Amino acid sequence: MTTPLLEQLIDALRCLPGVGQKSAQRMAYHLLERERAGGRRLAERLAEAMEKVGHCERCRDFSETPVCAICASPARDTRTLCVVETPADRLAIEAATGYRGLYFVLQGRLSPLDGIGPRELGLDRLAERLAAGEIDELIVATNPTVEGEATAHYLAQLARSHGVRPSRPAHGLPLGGELEYTDRGTLAHAFGTRAEIQR
Repeated sequence: MTTPLLEQLIDALRCLPGVGQKSAQRMAYHLLERERAGGRRLAERLAEAMEKVGHCERCRDFSETPVCAICASPARDTRTLCVVETPADRLAIEAATGYRGLYFVLQGRLSPLDGIGPRELGLDRLAERLAAGEIDELIVATNPTVEGEATAHYLAQLARSHGVRPSRPAHGLPLGGELEYTDRGTLAHAFGTRAEIQR
């Protein structure tokens, strides 16, 4: 038997992705046995973040201000807009590429079975930005899943309807990978979208 507060803590920790009953129990016991100061700090930061972190009015990324630092930066290329599914995807692109344009964060992907349609992804707001005539290229950087591809198709049509050129990052063989270890789906997609070798 555990105390009601301990049960509530374990149950609360289960809201995290990939955390089941056993993992939540281990975390709760660890915090109470060895890391009470860290647990208090975690609780304070969590409460503060839940209160103060919202969404940027322009791109829907997480922000503590009405307009995030990227959207407010005069150094960014305002003619190029990259659409991503999550703030983590935006962070990955920022860390790994030299992309200097703006972003639009969907906070998900089209999934009618889960009740996620264009409205839930803020696509009305994206359509307004495209209609304003300030965007030349819409980079559709959704994940190569069934829902991600459906979302990409929808976004490409939306861009074309506003006279904006849609593009998609290349998918295929990983740099440094070997063909024999590449999964069939990736290999088939790579062959289906092959490009001419440039001089």
